[in-house]
Amino acid sequence: MARTPSTMPELGMPMPGFALPDTTRGGQVVRDSDFAGSPAMLVMFICNHCPFVKHVRAELAKLGRDYRSRGVAVVAISSNDVVTHPDDSPEKMAVEAREAGYDFPYLFDESQGVALAFMAACTPDFFLFDAKRRLFFRGQLDDSRPSKYVGGDIPVTGRDLRAALEAVLAGEPAPEPQLPSMGCNIKWKV
Repeated sequence: MARTPSTMPELGMPMPGFALPDTTRGGQVVRDSDFAGSPAMLVMFICNHCPFVKHVRAELAKLGRDYRSRGVAVVAISSNDVVTHPDDSPEKMAVEAREAGYDFPYLFDESQGVALAFMAACTPDFFLFDAKRRLFFRGQLDDSRPSKYVGGDIPVTGRDLRAALEAVLAGEPAPEPQLPSMGCNIKWKV
C-alpha cells in the first residue's frame, strides 16, 4: 500500500460546493447547501478498500455520532475510479456504511470534480470548515497508522481532528500544528 500525504490547502479557503448522490439513501442528491446553519462542516474523503481507512473506520463512525449530535454537518465522499477499483462502487459503499455504522451521508463523486475542488489527495483526507465555511482544519485524524507503518502501535483516538472540532465549536483558534493526513492516493481516472 502506497502512502500519500494530504495536500494541506491554505486555511481560510472557502468550501467548494457539491451536489452528490448519497449511497446510503438510494442515490438521493446531497448538497452542501443542505447543511446551511450548522456551526461547522466536516468533509472526509474515504473509500472502502484502503487499509488506512479500514484502520480508522470505527473511529470515523464514532466521531460522526459524537459531533452530528452537536450540530456539526458530517459527510464522507468517495472519489475513486470504480472501473479500476470496483470495491469502491456505490453499491459497495452502501454496504460499507451500514457495516461500519456510518450515520452520515456517504457520497459518490463519480466525476472526481469534488475531490479536485477540495484538493483531496488521499484516503482518509479530512477538511473541517467553520460556520462561514472557511477551512479551519485539514490534516490527520491522529498519529495512528496501520501496523506496517510507524504509528501502527498507537491507538486510534481521533485526537487531532477531535481537538479541531472542539476548537471550532468553542469559537477558539484552530489548533497547531496541523499535520498532513496519510493514506492511499485517490484512484484518479486515467
